[in-house]
Amino acid sequence: MDSGIGLLAATAAVRRLRPDADLVLSLDPDGMPWGPRTPQDLTERALAVAEAAAAHGPDALIVGCNTATVHALPALRTLLEPGIPVIGTVPAIKPAAAGGGPFAIWATPATTGSPYQRGLIEAFADGVPATEVPCWGLAEAVERADEAAIDRAVAAAAELTPDDVTTVVLGCTHYELVAERIRAAVRRPNAPALVLHGSAGAVAAQALRRIGELPAPEAPAEGTLTVLLSGREGELPVPALNYAEGRLLPAVTPAG
Repeated sequence: MDSGIGLLAATAAVRRLRPDADLVLSLDPDGMPWGPRTPQDLTERALAVAEAAAAHGPDALIVGCNTATVHALPALRTLLEPGIPVIGTVPAIKPAAAGGGPFAIWATPATTGSPYQRGLIEAFADGVPATEVPCWGLAEAVERADEAAIDRAVAAAAELTPDDVTTVVLGCTHYELVAERIRAAVRRPNAPALVLHGSAGAVAAQALRRIGELPAPEAPAEGTLTVLLSGREGELPVPALNYAEGRLLPAVTPAG
């Protein structure tokens, strides 16, 4: 679940690990973007999106959105667990800090500077210098697949990223869809290749662990895909097909 196509990164990661999985994507085009909403309003939207997904009887629910995880995860777990495990998306600060060099956290303005993110830095950065970078308009540009707007937003965030940064944490799931453009924008002359840390792979693996399943990338069956748009069955938004993660998914078929 997510407000928009930011969930594609985790969805694609699950699909690669389990081609036979039946996937239900629950989006909220009627309420997006979630970032500017108050925490209470965002939580209400997230609960509605989760309930729509839960009606399809999933084995687990992935919250494919950092901002929703920040504000709504406790409420989502109260609503659905223990019947449906809820897996949140947390910025990969710990592995980024393990590299030892200065790193930046690119996130939405709503998440940047939040007590939640500051708490993660304090808990997991282990004293490694970390710079929080607000990425104005980047998630919205990715959602629309607006190439020019993506370039402008990435360039603006790159300007705010210190020159000595060796690693960037992608603190919004939308950003994982344009990871290579971010890498190119932040690359410094005569510097090693920039290391990017997203969350999709770890989230997908955690979801399988929570339901007692193992990766089976050679599974012969192709799982189904159901898309819910603010609770209504529909099709994957057209901009999703601009990204490799969206093109990985099959045509929409009923999950039963």
